[in-house]
Amino acid sequence: MKPEERITKDLKIFEDNIIEVEKLDLTEKEVLVKDMAIRYYKDTKYYLDIDDELTSFACIAYAHGLLDSIRIMYNLIDE
Repeated sequence: MKPEERITKDLKIFEDNIIEVEKLDLTEKEVLVKDMAIRYYKDTKYYLDIDDELTSFACIAYAHGLLDSIRIMYNLIDE
């Protein structure tokens, strides 16, 4: 898989997961984490648009990590 294809796939996964998280009654700190994840998601798209695939991939990986921390706390990730 080419880097751009992988990043595009990861963007879609993030979009699916954020819908799930948006439905939760988050604490104030969890909202901060969610908002940071969304900022990294947006950064991913920006860097992909300027053909910086390495930075773009790092951003989406970080976005997933932040979002997954919330998903783990709310049992939305199967072990």
